[in-house]
Amino acid sequence: MGARSSPGAGETIHASVACPGGGPVSCQTRPVSTRSRTAVAVLSLLLAGPLLLAGCGESGTSEATASTSSAVAETAESTKGEATESPADADTGEDGTSDAPDFPADAEADTEEASADAAVTVNDIRLGGHDGFDRVVLQVGGTGTPGWDVRYVDEATSQGSGHELDIAGDAVLQVSLTGAGYPYETHVDEYAAPPLTAPGTSAVTEVVFDATFEGTSLAFVGTVAKNPFRVYALENPTRVVLEVAHSG
Repeated sequence: MGARSSPGAGETIHASVACPGGGPVSCQTRPVSTRSRTAVAVLSLLLAGPLLLAGCGESGTSEATASTSSAVAETAESTKGEATESPADADTGEDGTSDAPDFPADAEADTEEASADAAVTVNDIRLGGHDGFDRVVLQVGGTGTPGWDVRYVDEATSQGSGHELDIAGDAVLQVSLTGAGYPYETHVDEYAAPPLTAPGTSAVTEVVFDATFEGTSLAFVGTVAKNPFRVYALENPTRVVLEVAHSG
């Protein structure tokens, strides 16, 4: 029989080993190491730990990826169809262009012929102050391109009736748009509003739309003085733009 050491962690059992051809004297014992059950359990947990942590990491990564994908999808859906302003729009303004003609050195009349197929009705008028000038925009609907005759006049007189109109300001620009048609001809509702003013203007004091009569639509622009002005046309939609310089 072999001898057994004290039981416990790392205990050693000395087992007898048969010695062929020899007697008990020639027999030797060899130690046999054993591990306690507690040590085996701890070792198993240590070996399994990285796999468990890897599984948790993969689960967390999958959840984070799914959450990020959902947020991106929600953002894309919320911004769908939103328009952004281009730098060109910011530089030139909605109703102006960087290719506008230079301001003349004087305040002489400015004229332009209407296209042969012109039949338009003024459906909107806008006024705003800008760096160095004030802008008046007369938007039209219909066909063709209107012409114009813009000049300073001594008094504002309504066409058709001949009645004098009271326009605020020390000078008056008469804006005649040619190639105009009546609303029942162009099927465009004509602009109808009280005198137009805007904060931030320095040269233009007031804009008054008169009426359309025999192919001409008439508006009057009150100004602080007979300052230089320029006139040009824009498309999509069709507009006639009048800009009055802040100084002479």
